[in-house]
Amino acid sequence: MSALLLALALLTADEPAAAADPQPPTRPAGAPADDYGLVAWCYGALRGYLDLHDQVMPEVTRIESTYRRPGSKLSDDLAVYGQMQKQGKASLATFARAMESAERASLKPLNIQGAAYVQKGRSVWSAASNVSKARLAQEWMSWTLPAACETTAADLETKAKLAGTALKVNAEPDPAPEPVTPTP
Repeated sequence: MSALLLALALLTADEPAAAADPQPPTRPAGAPADDYGLVAWCYGALRGYLDLHDQVMPEVTRIESTYRRPGSKLSDDLAVYGQMQKQGKASLATFARAMESAERASLKPLNIQGAAYVQKGRSVWSAASNVSKARLAQEWMSWTLPAACETTAADLETKAKLAGTALKVNAEPDPAPEPVTPTP
């Protein structure tokens, strides 16, 4: 009888709210609250990460060589870092495109503010010169781009394109080309 009641309770229970309405990714601590600022911050943090690649790879190789997973190849594990570099460069291009779209659509200049946000994002890696090579490599190996970066960049670019189109509504249209008359 209790099994029947349990089954009936499960059938009539509401689905969890989290599954029905997923929450947007949270913004990283210390990152700007506005979308343009966040994307510029993400660009800076990712640029700093990518710039450390050559500096940390000897230590990353040593760590990966020393602490091997059974049955894994060092070359396969190190190839992941090459793929991460490739993905990171693609993300940088996405962020740059979103920021440029927002700058074109804005009525006021954003690029000076954007440069400050990029620098703030790069500062995430400012302690790199103050820690040991092993510690830096460990931090670098475990760092991931915040999920909010990619989604916010896509949203920013879409909104900027829409705003840019709306702002052009009152612009003077391009003059019509002169009709070409055929020569007899």
